[in-house]
Amino acid sequence: MQFGIFSVGDVTTDPTTGTAPSEAERIDAMLQIALKAEEVGLDVFATGEHHNPPFVPSSPTTMLGWIAARTERLKLSTATTLITTNDPVKIAEDYAMLQHLSGGRVDLMMGRGNTGPVYPWFGKDIRDGIPLAIESYHLLRLLWRERDVSWQGRYRTPLQGYTSTPFPLDEVAPFVWHGSIRSTEIAEQAAFYGDGFFHNNIFWDLGHTAQMVDLYRRRFEHYGHGAADQAVVGLGGQAFMAATEAEAKRVFRPYFDNAPVYGHGPSLEDFTRQTPLTVGTPEMVIERTLGFADHVGDYQRQLFLMDHAGLPLPMVLEQVEMLGTEVVPTLRAEFERRRPAHVPSDPPTHASLVAAGPDSPHRQVISSPVARAEQERAREQAQAEAVAR
Repeated sequence: MQFGIFSVGDVTTDPTTGTAPSEAERIDAMLQIALKAEEVGLDVFATGEHHNPPFVPSSPTTMLGWIAARTERLKLSTATTLITTNDPVKIAEDYAMLQHLSGGRVDLMMGRGNTGPVYPWFGKDIRDGIPLAIESYHLLRLLWRERDVSWQGRYRTPLQGYTSTPFPLDEVAPFVWHGSIRSTEIAEQAAFYGDGFFHNNIFWDLGHTAQMVDLYRRRFEHYGHGAADQAVVGLGGQAFMAATEAEAKRVFRPYFDNAPVYGHGPSLEDFTRQTPLTVGTPEMVIERTLGFADHVGDYQRQLFLMDHAGLPLPMVLEQVEMLGTEVVPTLRAEFERRRPAHVPSDPPTHASLVAAGPDSPHRQVISSPVARAEQERAREQAQAEAVAR
């Protein structure tokens, strides 16, 4: 099972000192956290993608390329890649390049983001969010699997005989997760292609999370990719640890109370009851995280948010150290002990996809019925306009 860190890259004032890092300091902090993650034996570092203050990671491939050059084992991911507002042609190029630079240590989490204004900034309409996600990902799959792509859709200009460069390393596309916290259409999309589904449940109760994951699992089986319990699932989580629960709450409370997202809302105690946030000892984090599988079944990737709300870098690095040395070894052993033999322990990696050969479902092009219908409508419209002229 894979364990790691994800960062949203927020620039937030430390409520205990009244100071905020500069953008340069926040970017450097994210890099140091990634290096620490590898040092303490974590598997994954994932960065968000944002194009508005107070967030800094607007170019995930630039950041992950830097990290790739300074690590040897760490898997590099996104949380998320904006499939709706980025051009799928540029996504295909950028992440294939990162895949080459990292020796295959890259996968992506596709998502629509949570910032409405980003759509017009990139020439899109938020009302098209779901169909944009469907069409753009279908095109991205084609670009990573076919060297001569002729395509026409609704939301971008057509392609004629286009070849994306560089082509994916070893002709194997990066593994893709689809991230969503509430959109059943995205869970359906992940299931249709047999891709991974990541439910970043940091603001949601486990009942809601279980419903979304169950939908994805049932549809994964429906489309013939395997049994429902073999579907590839990832979850988010949050933790802050100290030697005692009282000490953890004393230190973390001012950060929680003033956090941009949930500050001045529910109390720390209410929020920890209602969401996966755990503020306490490493043993409490272990117990709480093991309980996730009781709701969603055995899963393959667990990412923790630990560097938000203005927490200073030395404190975050200490938290990552505790996660890697005191929490994850026990989680890894316990999750594997309880996992049935037929359920995969890890999501697909570059090495496993290469070994699976060209007939692997993750190396085949699957034409989504929805995307195909949209293409046909676009062709019909273009033909009608041609006749009118």
